[in-house]
Amino acid sequence: MSLLIVGSVALDTVITPFGKNNEALGGSATYFALAASYFNQPRIVAVVGEDFPEEHVQVLRTRQVDLKGLEIGDGKTFRWSGKYGYDLNERDTLATHLNVFEHFHPKLPELYRTSQFVFLGNIHPNLQLEVLDQISKPLFIACDTMNMWIENEREALGELIKRVDAIVLNDSEARELAREPNLARAARKIHDMGCRKVIIKKGEHGCLFFTPHSHFSAPAYPLESINDPTGAGDSFAGGFMGYLSRVGKVDDLAIRRAIIYGSVLASFSVELFGVDRLLSLSEEEISSRYQDFQEITRFDV
Repeated sequence: MSLLIVGSVALDTVITPFGKNNEALGGSATYFALAASYFNQPRIVAVVGEDFPEEHVQVLRTRQVDLKGLEIGDGKTFRWSGKYGYDLNERDTLATHLNVFEHFHPKLPELYRTSQFVFLGNIHPNLQLEVLDQISKPLFIACDTMNMWIENEREALGELIKRVDAIVLNDSEARELAREPNLARAARKIHDMGCRKVIIKKGEHGCLFFTPHSHFSAPAYPLESINDPTGAGDSFAGGFMGYLSRVGKVDDLAIRRAIIYGSVLASFSVELFGVDRLLSLSEEEISSRYQDFQEITRFDV
């Protein structure tokens, strides 16, 4: 089934204790699409500038990403730079230059308007709502958000939450959105806002999934080599939505499997800088790590 991602395509400069990546291919839609491409041929709606390297376009095309919705604006591409210390859960943003992304309003090609699975990347809630107004009868909609929108755009975000099937956010965002320190109670409050499926990412501590009637907990994969955590959350979302769109199911069991596939793709994405690891994966590696997850969570009753 068709899969649409609306978000950012950017040029990232990332510094970690293990090296530096300068103006590399990045952005939420990029990581999402590359991860999802192992399950489907995702459609991107985003904007880049006239300076966006053709080689990056070819990278996306090589992974069978549909770029009919990639707009080329007058000006420069969105750029972000950040620095991580040895605690890779924390980062400092060094610079953000929105450039053409500052005036981005998603315009969906006619073909994209019937997309069955839709993921709204981390953009302004009003833009996410604009996307939903252009979509016709999707099977499943999920969204991302961030602290800035929770703090400053709470009303628009509240309207969005009522219109999506699932929200994917990290633990600090869940606590702030619900105004509740306990994550189980936070998830219940988000259910009360109108979203029945809440997925809470906890970085190196795994992931939680709550519905009003069930709870699922997945561990993080025990990695020995982490070079760049940028885009891990978007890679998770890409693996998650990619799997769901391939099987065409959104029941509890399918979502639990999708969470593991999302965790698998996220675990690979952090092994190298930027999107490099997402470009060198094989189906066998993905399947093997999925089986590893089964082993590390198995126990006798």
